Amino acid sequence: MKKHIPLVLRIIVAVILIQTLRFKFTAHPDSVYIFETVGLEPVGRIGIGILELIAGILLLIPKTVWAGATLTLGLIGGAIMMHLTQLGIEVKGDGGVLFTTAVVTFILSGMILYIYRKDIPFLKLN
Repeated sequence: MKKHIPLVLRIIVAVILIQTLRFKFTAHPDSVYIFETVGLEPVGRIGIGILELIAGILLLIPKTVWAGATLTLGLIGGAIMMHLTQLGIEVKGDGGVLFTTAVVTFILSGMILYIYRKDIPFLKLN
């Protein structure tokens, strides 16, 4: 059972990343509002969506899990900072769901990176 936990964590994070893409790529009004508020509409919305798609795919490929987790930490770290500095915890009456999801995704990505730290090719960890 313990060997399946890393795979479950990877799938959870990949699903979170990939399921949000429909909002970014279809210019959902909530997504447009968020990216307009932080001054990144439309290029940031599309660019970040593409990077999140790449991160989600990397998380599902065994040899690139570390890269997917690292990319996710960077992307979601940026999202958390935008919530804390410009958007607020609650966005358009969502009760803080987007922020909470970002924090959970960040924590899970950190756990994944820790689990797969020995796979990082340029670090010499035993």
